[in-house]
Amino acid sequence: MKSALFTPYKLGTHELKNRVVMAPMTRSRAINNKPNELMKTYYQQRSNAGLIITEGVSPSPNGLGYARIPGMYNMEQAEGWKGITDAVHAQGSRIFMQLMHCGRVGHPLNLPAGAKLLGPSAIAAPGEMWTDQEKMKPHPTPKEMSEADILMTIKEYAEASKLAIEAGCDGVELHGANGYLIDQFLNSASNQRTDRWGGSIENRIRFAVEVAKATVTAIGANQVGMRISPYGVFNGMQPDAQMDDLYAALSKELSNLGLAYIHVVDHSSMGAPAVKPEVKASIRDLFKGTYILSGGYDSESAARDLEAKKGELVAFGRPFISNPNLTEKLKSGAELVSPDFGTFYTPGEKGYTDYTL
Repeated sequence: MKSALFTPYKLGTHELKNRVVMAPMTRSRAINNKPNELMKTYYQQRSNAGLIITEGVSPSPNGLGYARIPGMYNMEQAEGWKGITDAVHAQGSRIFMQLMHCGRVGHPLNLPAGAKLLGPSAIAAPGEMWTDQEKMKPHPTPKEMSEADILMTIKEYAEASKLAIEAGCDGVELHGANGYLIDQFLNSASNQRTDRWGGSIENRIRFAVEVAKATVTAIGANQVGMRISPYGVFNGMQPDAQMDDLYAALSKELSNLGLAYIHVVDHSSMGAPAVKPEVKASIRDLFKGTYILSGGYDSESAARDLEAKKGELVAFGRPFISNPNLTEKLKSGAELVSPDFGTFYTPGEKGYTDYTL
């Protein structure tokens, strides 16, 4: 029987040539936070996916938490991304830009002059952060965002989404997962506010919902998705007793806004706590748009879950790093090349564009 993984799919107004999604993965090759020719080659090589979701791209100078991640807040960056989107479209693929504001997960040495490390509350992320200037440094305590900071950041997401469309992207994915800014507002470990942006479920989901609303207003609901990670523990996130109800409420709100898709992260294949099946089923039931499955899939498990109607698209992450032609390999059953973990975040082409096509 032919696997649904290799059949076309209509995502909003976009025709995808298959249901394989290249998941967003930070690769730290954007020197001075600008997209470049090396990045163009990387994405072009992987345009066998029906949909590419870019690495996390900051909508603001304040959101550039990691060394060498790209931004989307000025025309120079937009022009660099235009070369990438043109290359992807030339191969018949679609591309959504993931907008990732790192929030408290960063270091001043990775931020441009005048930028601030911000978070919902003045609580430092655990662990350390790489800086090119001084290597590993502890995460500093972020500035607790004022009401004005919050409203400005929401506006920055909307403006970045407009720039992304101008640069040829087919849409944007709002990164609400893995302990970055939207997730920091959702999670009580990082959000201990007592105003309208914290405390209750309604208040903790408010930032995610307002960012989604502003982005929908800017570019249209059929060009917006959101990535979420229930029960994720990356970057100091911790589950609480209200988590199931919080994600049910968020899914309902995002569905009411008409978002194109919801992208649910399950990193249990990499040692993280599993997302409970009933939580996935609840999100699936409450969100009426496309559901992107993610988490340790191979061609057989992807075909099985698509057949079981657990989702419409399947995202693959690390296998795409070392197998640029992953879609063809999944289809033929060819053996996959293992990635070089030591070059995931290093500058240059080694471990980036030099894998065999």
